[in-house]
Parts: sequence; C-alpha cells; structure tokens
Amino acid sequence: MTDNRTLEARNLVKDFTLRSGLRTSRLRAVNDVSFTLEAGKTIALVGESGSGKSTIARMLMKLETPSSGQILLDGKSTGTRGREIAPYRSDVQMVFQDPFASLNPFHSIAHHLERPLRLHHPELKGADLRARVVELLERVRLSPAESYADRRPHELSGGQRQRVAIARALAPGARFIVADEPVSMLDVSIRLGVLNLLADLQREDHLGVLYITHDLATARHFSDEIMVLYRGDVVERGPSDKVILDPQHEYTKRLLAAAPEPENFGRLRDEVRRELAAG
Repeated sequence: MTDNRTLEARNLVKDFTLRSGLRTSRLRAVNDVSFTLEAGKTIALVGESGSGKSTIARMLMKLETPSSGQILLDGKSTGTRGREIAPYRSDVQMVFQDPFASLNPFHSIAHHLERPLRLHHPELKGADLRARVVELLERVRLSPAESYADRRPHELSGGQRQRVAIARALAPGARFIVADEPVSMLDVSIRLGVLNLLADLQREDHLGVLYITHDLATARHFSDEIMVLYRGDVVERGPSDKVILDPQHEYTKRLLAAAPEPENFGRLRDEVRRELAAG
C-alpha cells in the first residue's frame, strides 16, 4: 500500500506558568521538539516521568495549545477549534494510558464505539452501525464480539478495556495513533498481546504510531525510530537498534543501565525458589 501521509511536529514549545502566592515563574515542559511521523511507521518517544512526553501527546491531540511551533498534517497547518479540527480528529486519535479511566463505567462497550462512528460517519445507522461496532471488536480480537458489545467496562479485564480503547481510536478511520504508555498499567502477562495487536493493526491499516513509553526494550522492538526526551529536550534520536546498541548520550546510557535485563529473570526466579524451599 502506498500512503505518503505525514504528521509533523515542528519546533514545538510548551511553557506553563506556575504561581506561588504573589510570585509567578515559568516552566518549560517541551523545548523545540520536531519530528515527522510517516504512515506505516512507528516513532517511540522515550523518557522518564516529567520529561515532557505526555505534554507532546496532548499538544498533538489539541488538548494543549503550543506556546510556539506548529502541528502539520500532510504538510498543512491544522485548525485549533470546532469544525476546523474535525477532519484532524478523524485522522489522529489517541490511546490513553489508563484503560480504567478512559471508558465511562455507566455505558456499554457498544455505546463507546457508536459515539465516534456517529460523529465521523453519520451515514451509519441501525443495523449498519451495529455491524461496524461488531467489526471493530473483532479487529481488536474481542470475540464473540456481540457478547462484548453489550457489556459494561467493569465487566472487562484491563487488557480487554485497552483493546476497546484501541477500537475506539480506529472508529473514526484514524491514520495516526498516539499511544501514551498504552501497556504500563496492564499486567505484565498481557502487555505483549496488546503491543502485538497494535503492530498488527499498524501493518493492516498502514497506521503511523507515536509510541510513548519509558520502556526502552519495547521501544526497540516496536518502533522504527527512537527519540529520547530529557527535561523537554530531545537528547538523542535515530534508528531503534542504533540508539539501543550504541547510545551516544549519557542520559540514554543511564536509562539502559536502569532497565532490567531479561536474561537475568530466569536466574532470579530460580534463586527465589531456592530461598523459599530452604525457608
């Protein structure tokens, strides 16, 4: 499939004003960040809490207004309000970190998927609308889809809820997905399944994915390019393997040093078992 669509952040800056009594100060959360996300590619934005990752995500989703800089879709400036940004919201969708907070507990799963479908595809009604809901649930591997459609969020596991959130992002016909720590609040045992689902959907729909994470291991295996963010600045960027195997910036080296080593897991497990048996 040929798709030359792009989502571009150009020289994004975000300042927040902090007030303490009569004093005010400025906090620069994002400093001159630029990147171009192509359809069919994944960029991982990596950094610890407070590095500015989620602020960038919120600017891309029009939930925060940049202090300066531009957000371009297919090389064109995007609107900032009302109907101006409706086409943009159809193309760019977000999967939030917390699957428990991102779904309204009072409404069915079908309701959560019908709302974006009605907004972006008003031609869908009745049986056609229901069929599209079922199709979306099947695409995120929730089967039997009819059964899940009529459940409430509290009847689903965390991983199932995040799959619903992914289906909701696909509903408008998104070409770009901003995934903000999409598996950090899930059990370790089901994280890989959700990431594999995102990877499959990316290939099937030629999606561009901005994968925001603090986990360098998943960033390497899930992304084409890694950008390392430190206190609002991009301090290192490049192809995923190069950044992980040959880091240049001291901060990247420290992130790698702090990451658990998978080859040690088996040894640690065996040590714990021996200690329990001896005790």
